Amino acid sequence: MPATRIRPRLAAALILAIVSSTAQGADCVADLDQNGVVDSADLARVLTDWGPCPKSCDSDLNGDGAVDAPDLGVLLAQWGSCGLPWATVLEQDPDPAVVIDPALRDAIINTGFPWRVRDNATQIEMVLVPNGTFDMGASPGSIHTSSFFEFPIHRVTLTEPFYLGRYEVTQAQWTAVMGTNPSEFQSASEQVPAAQVVNRPVEQVSWDNIQDFLAATDMRLPSEAEWEYSYRAGTTTAYHSMPGYPSGTNDYGQVVSIAWNFIVGSVNCTSGSACQTRPVGLLAANGFGLHDMSGNVSEWVNDWFSLDYYAESPSINPPGPPFGFGGYRVRRGGSWGFAPGLERSSARDFGTPSQPSNFVGFRVAKTLSAQ
Repeated sequence: MPATRIRPRLAAALILAIVSSTAQGADCVADLDQNGVVDSADLARVLTDWGPCPKSCDSDLNGDGAVDAPDLGVLLAQWGSCGLPWATVLEQDPDPAVVIDPALRDAIINTGFPWRVRDNATQIEMVLVPNGTFDMGASPGSIHTSSFFEFPIHRVTLTEPFYLGRYEVTQAQWTAVMGTNPSEFQSASEQVPAAQVVNRPVEQVSWDNIQDFLAATDMRLPSEAEWEYSYRAGTTTAYHSMPGYPSGTNDYGQVVSIAWNFIVGSVNCTSGSACQTRPVGLLAANGFGLHDMSGNVSEWVNDWFSLDYYAESPSINPPGPPFGFGGYRVRRGGSWGFAPGLERSSARDFGTPSQPSNFVGFRVAKTLSAQ
């Protein structure tokens, strides 16, 4: 195919394709091998099929009966992650060894978006949380009761899928964006070698501090409902799924599999030097592939804290109350310094939004409808 015949048409096709690409959304027609990425493999398919296409062929991206320069223009305009210009796709479909529930895998696949991605600007790894419905509130553990502000249990529907950080934001990720590291646990220890210190979660960050990080990265905090739905990942128990407990468990003695926390007699934290943050992702993930939802650091979410919001919360996409009891914001998940009672799926904690702590950090979320 002579280059002189392609170049004028290719220039026009590229302009047309780039102008129209914003309307294509997640429908990435140039992803011919359906792996979530438009790359050299898809380019090879187009070049192999180059020429007339009297019968329907996948490489005829604009459906005009030929594989030619306009189709190449569409492919180049969609080059990269399908529907996610901000991310690199790591895995299109959920790994069955991680997302073990077939219903959850189907829910993720049915969104049309890749399961595991990496944000290009921050290198934060994220997993897709599909839309769905769950019962929010009050899941007592084997020896822990639920607080009165975990009631009433109420049905919540989240209508849009979203991405959530697979791990808590690390010291390295915070420093790369903000330029400084406020964390208390910046030194190596017997439990954390020097090379892994940067992978400890950032702490000593207030809710207010975090807003600057979010503005700089086009991220957000999850709502409290999103956080609990993500933690549960289809379970209804006090603690999410873990090895040996695919449906979750109410047994606080098993929490050492998923949480760095304060448990007398455990290897996690009993007193002294063992009580510290650990590098993210070392313990078992939940059913969506999220790590450290229990323990390590407690996590700020977006909502104000209210004692009675659950009684009046809307059932669809609850945004949280318009103001907070005592001016507090919600924290979830417990920490290295908490006993397992505060690491239950429904347990709620709160803090002054301007006040940082060495047991509080956060993980980020990303809205798909805004892409």
